[in-house]
Amino acid sequence: MKHKVLRKDVSTNTMLPKVELIRVVKNKNGEIFVDQTQKANGRGVYLRANLEALAIVKKQRLLEKGLKTKIGEEVFLMIEKEIKENWM
Repeated sequence: MKHKVLRKDVSTNTMLPKVELIRVVKNKNGEIFVDQTQKANGRGVYLRANLEALAIVKKQRLLEKGLKTKIGEEVFLMIEKEIKENWM
């Protein structure tokens, strides 16, 4: 049996399989983006791929805490677009 790689979901603070999560990254240049390869360099935060988790993350400012920077509305719109296009 193959080992499942687990990562912590910031919205629920639980460990989930990496394939069920979206990774959001802040690189050295300060750019914030959704890492579809899940291998980009930089500080990464994982969250479940659904709109309820995104609402929790936005309300409690968990992305800002995890990435240690201010997050603009455009980042949340980018994540919402990613969820709707690739995860629903």
